[in-house]
Amino acid sequence: MVSAALKLEPLPVTVPGERRTEISLRDVAVEYPAQRGAKKTVLSGINLEIAAGEFVVILGETGCGKSTLLRLILGQESPTAGSVIVDGKPVRRIDARCGYVPQKYSLFPDRTVMGNVLYGPENARGHFFSRLTPSFYRERGALRAEAQTYLGRMGLHAQDMSKYPHQLSGGMQQRVAIAQALLMKPPILLLDEAFSALDPSTRSSLQEQLHAIWSESRPTVIFVTHNTQEALLLGTRLILLGRRHDRSAEHKSVLLDMDIPTARLPLAARRKSPEFQELQEYVTELAHRSSSMRSSEELAEPVALEGNLG
Repeated sequence: MVSAALKLEPLPVTVPGERRTEISLRDVAVEYPAQRGAKKTVLSGINLEIAAGEFVVILGETGCGKSTLLRLILGQESPTAGSVIVDGKPVRRIDARCGYVPQKYSLFPDRTVMGNVLYGPENARGHFFSRLTPSFYRERGALRAEAQTYLGRMGLHAQDMSKYPHQLSGGMQQRVAIAQALLMKPPILLLDEAFSALDPSTRSSLQEQLHAIWSESRPTVIFVTHNTQEALLLGTRLILLGRRHDRSAEHKSVLLDMDIPTARLPLAARRKSPEFQELQEYVTELAHRSSSMRSSEELAEPVALEGNLG
């Protein structure tokens, strides 16, 4: 249980009206066909307003619709009902304003690390014939230097730039994929379990780097994870997805939407804050209680600091 010392209405991270709304989801529902004409409800009744520059973490156990929510914002998928609006316009196709890092890295196998990272911005900036001009080579040199900076921040070295994906570990490939998205400088950055396959040391390092980059340029970040500690460590706002039950059906919707009270602290100070562990225990318990898959014995067990939700 959460002690009375933890306030469940934390200090606001943003002042109302201070920032424009970047992303809106209005009465969004997603259903898929199931066996024998039935329907599987993935999300229902989702209403969210996300301001420009927020670092929003979407938390929840496997199957609660976290990745689906990202695909809706990206434009990779359309809702069964409701609307998704980005920068004031309904989302109808994949939007170049959104940078996307999936859980499973996806690099071109026939391109080097540098070639992979440069592919997006080079194709976005220039027509073929512009490559014959001196300005193109100047811009390409500056872009290459910037790419090296991002790759360096992700933990890659000069000797890695000419390697191909098959010469890298899975963790290194994921670092390249993150640098690839960051170099495009998207106003919206979507990360779907981007750190989940990494070892603890690498994961901690990339958490620090991602938070530092967000602090510098303040893109709107939507970060999907099932790790409670990671969510509370990185985000300014926490959205917990899970199951709600009524007499007629089960709904997968928003269980909790709150500003994170320790968001103004540096990451190291967040970890040491008394509110950090208490809020982690509260959120984990709430997620467990929403799941019909959990037994009463599981709910009675103490929540570990490194608690995962699925």
